[in-house]
Amino acid sequence: ASPLARRLAKEAGLDLSAISGSGPKGRIVKADVEAAGQDGGAKAADAAPAAAPAAPAMSDDQVMKLFEEGSYELIPHDSMRKTIARRLVEAKSTVPHFYLTLDCEIDALLALRKQLNEAAPMVKGEDGEKPAYKLSVNDMVIKAHAKALAMVPEANVSWTESAMVKHKNADVGVAVSIPGGLITPIIRRADEKTLSAISNEMKDLAARARSRKLKAEEYQGGNTAVSNLGMFGIKDFAAVINPPHATILAVGAGEQRAVVKDGEVKVATVMSVTLSTDHRAVDGALGAELLAAFKKVIENPLTML
Repeated sequence: ASPLARRLAKEAGLDLSAISGSGPKGRIVKADVEAAGQDGGAKAADAAPAAAPAAPAMSDDQVMKLFEEGSYELIPHDSMRKTIARRLVEAKSTVPHFYLTLDCEIDALLALRKQLNEAAPMVKGEDGEKPAYKLSVNDMVIKAHAKALAMVPEANVSWTESAMVKHKNADVGVAVSIPGGLITPIIRRADEKTLSAISNEMKDLAARARSRKLKAEEYQGGNTAVSNLGMFGIKDFAAVINPPHATILAVGAGEQRAVVKDGEVKVATVMSVTLSTDHRAVDGALGAELLAAFKKVIENPLTML
């Protein structure tokens, strides 16, 4: 064997006596060692036991047998519930989720919201005069998330196998619970809209979502989403990403907590938020940068105006 072939065989743990030489007078050369290494790897792969298949999901009959007959009623799935179930399985199976959580102090935001609502002009409607708008905390969260995406454009993306889709607008979907499932109407260009415009558009979209009167383009697409369960008293949670989104922001309830400021314990209204990211598109460092930008906006709400 040539010196190079001997060294390669030693590094690969191959027995030279078992290798046929193709060089002059049957000398073993580099190509012979490399070929033997490839053949050995293929044989090892063939000999390796097959990975155990994933356990199949329980069949309907198996589930039914676990419960006493007559102790339940069957409610057939409608098309929306079936679609939601399929997409959730797809999302959790194909998207590598990564989670980041931080706390935001929202006393300044609540004070500004109160001021803006009190300053809302009155307009005439079918039911008489009413305020031109009534801002919710969620309206301000939508705006803050959109501004954060504008501040960190590298996180305003969608993943495809061939390329990263970098969006020019901050189109924010908002999870709305409706009978039989969930739908995510989209506030287009939310970073460019005023709080009052976002508030009124969100109320209209939510109302039409619950009556199932949304157009397809009003809930398909978007760059990211917000899911807020704070109104139910939920402190924090992690939401499932809705492809092709690369992020979703889960918002918990604002509650009074003890915080330490300048070495003193004080009371502040704190809201926990969790950002779920598609780690292929928005890794941990980039997700942390986006969440930090969101915290900066939400704790300095005048920047939304």
